[in-house]
Amino acid sequence: MPHLSTSFSLKGLELKNRIVMPPMCQYSVEAMDGTPTDWHFVHYVSRAVGGTGLIIMEMTDVEPDGRISNYDLGLWSDDQIPAYRRIIDEVHKYGTKIGIQIAHAGRKAMDALVPVSSSAIPVTEKDKTPRALTTDEVKEMVSKFQESARRAVEAGVDTIEIHGAHGYLIHQFHSPALNQRTDEYGQDYARFGVEIIRAMKSVMPADMPLIMRVSVIEYMDGGYDIDHMIEICRQYQEAGVDLFHISTGGEAPAGSKKPGNYPGYQVPMARTIKEALNVPVIAVGILDDPMLAEATIANEDADLVAVGRGMLRDPYWALHAMQAVSKDVAPPKQYVRGY
Repeated sequence: MPHLSTSFSLKGLELKNRIVMPPMCQYSVEAMDGTPTDWHFVHYVSRAVGGTGLIIMEMTDVEPDGRISNYDLGLWSDDQIPAYRRIIDEVHKYGTKIGIQIAHAGRKAMDALVPVSSSAIPVTEKDKTPRALTTDEVKEMVSKFQESARRAVEAGVDTIEIHGAHGYLIHQFHSPALNQRTDEYGQDYARFGVEIIRAMKSVMPADMPLIMRVSVIEYMDGGYDIDHMIEICRQYQEAGVDLFHISTGGEAPAGSKKPGNYPGYQVPMARTIKEALNVPVIAVGILDDPMLAEATIANEDADLVAVGRGMLRDPYWALHAMQAVSKDVAPPKQYVRGY
């Protein structure tokens, strides 16, 4: 039976425990150049000291206008690689593995003069109306994801996550309510994501797993349900995704259907995808209680658990959780006296 403190292996990725720090935007690039700062260095390295098995760096965008805000990270230039490598090298000193989430905000790019999307549909009536990407621009966007993945590999990451959730660009393409295109990218809702997956896999080492974060349910009126995403994920899996990070919503304000927002409310969706596709999954969603996180792993609802806000409050959440659950904890040698 697996536990929080149990190791986990997938292809060439070996984690010392089942605890993941998920991507959480810091909005802290004061120079607005997309390059990580000392804040990011301390933020991520402290969670490695704190015992996390896998850190996934925050949403990192493939072009300047792909950012939610101008204070977000980006990986659109080779000049940005050294700052990422500095963080990654230091995280590795503590036995933690680290990945990065590659993304484009699409119509949710708040600081873009004219955001882009699958179709010209704003998030709300008060938001900017995006411009629909041309077919050629969609193909160019695939190349931008590929180039960001190449840079991430050069920086030394252990894995890469594609952001296909929370209403950002890839999500906008696989959502029938948001994709009203008449070209091949509207006729096949998975095509854009599939092409990105294949392009990124082509520049990744063969033994490096590819993660994809997806929203398996939309809460806006007329949004899709989990059956739609099972089929989309099946195509993503066939294209090369090795592990799915299961979330919900984020595409627009909720309609008559509301997210649960109680501890563990998304865990059943993670189990559904895991069983439907026979694929490892990360569960997320108010799993801050160590006993709930442990139960999610021990019941085999998910293979890994991601704890976001809990780790914002406590950089050492992983050590504290494993100590609370089983006493099976191995802090850095400098802190052993505290345990």
